[in-house]
Amino acid sequence: MAERLIYLPLGGAGEIGMNAYVYGYGAPGKERLILIDLGVTFGDMDGTPGIDLIMPDMTWLEKNRDRLEAIFITHGHEDHLGALGHLWQRLGVPIYARQFTGALVRLKLEEMGHPGNTVNITGARPEVTRIGPFTVQFVPVSHSIPESAALIIDTPAGRILHTGDFKLDGTPVVGDPFDPEMWHEIANEGRGVKVLACDSTNIFTPHPGRSEALLADPIREWVLSQPNLVVATTFASNIARLKTLAEAAIAAGRKVCLLGRAMRRMVSVGMETGVLTDFPDTISPEEATNLPRNQVMLIVTGSQGERRAASAQLSRGRYLGLQLKEGDSFLFSSRTIPGNERGVSRIMNALSELGVEVYDADDGFYHVSGHANRPDIEALHDLLKPRIVIPMHGEHLHLREHVQLARAKGLAAEIAVNGNVLDLTGDAPKIVDQVETGRVYLDGTVLIGAMDGIVRDRIRMALNGHALVSVIVDEEDNALPDAWVELMGLSDRTRGGADLAGHIEGELAEFLEGADARTVGNDAKLDEALRRITRQVSMEEIGKKPEVTVIISRLMAD
Repeated sequence: MAERLIYLPLGGAGEIGMNAYVYGYGAPGKERLILIDLGVTFGDMDGTPGIDLIMPDMTWLEKNRDRLEAIFITHGHEDHLGALGHLWQRLGVPIYARQFTGALVRLKLEEMGHPGNTVNITGARPEVTRIGPFTVQFVPVSHSIPESAALIIDTPAGRILHTGDFKLDGTPVVGDPFDPEMWHEIANEGRGVKVLACDSTNIFTPHPGRSEALLADPIREWVLSQPNLVVATTFASNIARLKTLAEAAIAAGRKVCLLGRAMRRMVSVGMETGVLTDFPDTISPEEATNLPRNQVMLIVTGSQGERRAASAQLSRGRYLGLQLKEGDSFLFSSRTIPGNERGVSRIMNALSELGVEVYDADDGFYHVSGHANRPDIEALHDLLKPRIVIPMHGEHLHLREHVQLARAKGLAAEIAVNGNVLDLTGDAPKIVDQVETGRVYLDGTVLIGAMDGIVRDRIRMALNGHALVSVIVDEEDNALPDAWVELMGLSDRTRGGADLAGHIEGELAEFLEGADARTVGNDAKLDEALRRITRQVSMEEIGKKPEVTVIISRLMAD
């Protein structure tokens, strides 16, 4: 049977976040496999209340782990490596990454009790990793975190260029600049690029991307113009932005204080691995409280509205002895990720109530994206001249638009969402199979399946409340069963002003009084009847059908 080249996204295709992409080469059903990235997305109170992290379901890959050669990590963002600590043990294969990213991966693994030595630190192109039928090179790209990489994946069926997250930035402040000469070399080597699997995040943004270096002057001018305490928040992983903010503070005669564990970790790892140099000295929160307010700048976590991060803590009053006051200034040097608008707005309004002046990045002066915009994506198409384009890292609208852009240039292109198996062997991609994909939730410290019903029940209780019905059946004295009702998350009064729990208890007592011995003696029938009556009475009185738990206790005859 002829060998084939396949592509299978398990996460990140049809959504932004939770990236996990499989490539395979070999006989159908026996392909040797590699996994690119293993990331997370975050829960929200609307759809996944109480869920800390959401990860791609690795069931298919676990079943085929004997075919899996390795995991390659493109860069250090949570949506590309955040699931490794939780899911790596299920796969148990070597991990390859560049130095800075590898240091973050090791921390992830060691935090979960896994060996850090499974991470292989790999240099950038021209260094190669040969594994199974694949030869892989890490190609430096600019992004909003240092040492991001695209991957050249050479196979017997041709060359794949997997962009990861990228932008075309020749002056990224920290990290690797875009090198057009190197990319021309990549395009012209051997038989050229067969498949371009490409970031689609900013496909709808019509203007060329802007360089990180362009932010230095406006941010410095902004800091210089503020009269009191200055606070700025951005992504903790955006080390270039942290450096720009810190240097602006120093230029304005201010001391820099970093607040937030993730931010301090990123700066520390950046300095240890050598990607971050000349970062200004910082002071502790205790030192910051003892300085005049116009001599301090806080750079804090929580740009996406996270409830426990430093931004939210400061907006609620006091954090580590530091308190915001009227006339202070707060800058959001970041874009709000779709879905986080409510949390960010909550913090902005809380800051406003304190009298703090709030500045955001909507005008473009204080933030640039880490992803390529439409003209930059087109430029990469033109530079590489791939025969096939596979859009990734985007919602369905992004993928569809990217396919239309590629086809308009005469390139073969196909939408592949999570679970689609694409055959890339020929001149055009073909969907040849479908793999069942899903999600795994981190609920506190426990991993649960999205279909386990736990979150569904949590949502139902949040929407409709809960009633606990306790029944005691005394089988020794043949007395009528007694029922008690406890309510949670429901109005305690009926529409007529009576006690709702008491009213339900009265209806249950009336039912039990007339119930036959067969019903009273059968737990399943009794449970069903009590549940139905409780929901029915609650619906009639307050318009809610609660989730009901029935506890039946039987006092047995000697």
